[in-house]
Amino acid sequence: MIEQTIERLEHLYDTIPSLLTSLTQEEYTNKREPTSWSKKEILGHLIDSATNNHQRFVRVQFEDSPTISYNQNEWNRSSHHEQIPMQQLISFWTAYNLFLIELLKHIPEESLLKTCNIGKESPVTLAWIIQDYVRHLEHHLKQIIVYN
Repeated sequence: MIEQTIERLEHLYDTIPSLLTSLTQEEYTNKREPTSWSKKEILGHLIDSATNNHQRFVRVQFEDSPTISYNQNEWNRSSHHEQIPMQQLISFWTAYNLFLIELLKHIPEESLLKTCNIGKESPVTLAWIIQDYVRHLEHHLKQIIVYN
């Protein structure tokens, strides 16, 4: 199951960067509503997610059910993604996910059953976190690439 999830992440790594670079600056900074995130902020949110999940992927392997949650709105606001050049965000997202792909390939199978508290009612397994990371990524990438 995890192998398929890693393959989905590899596919995103292979296909998404060229689609991201094909969008215009206006498409990236436009907001559907004043309170919604722009596509640039959504991509920044995906970087924030990668950062927080990187910690989960690693720490769950050696800590006893760590608590690693984050306030996504405050992370997005405080990371100032709107002020960072688009190509830099794309390059960082691409490089970070390549790193995560390699990290995931080396996680021992027995570690996949270890748990982490991520702000839900009960702890979730590392396998669930990995699968959720890719599901979450796919959801938001569709918002950037597909929706106008």
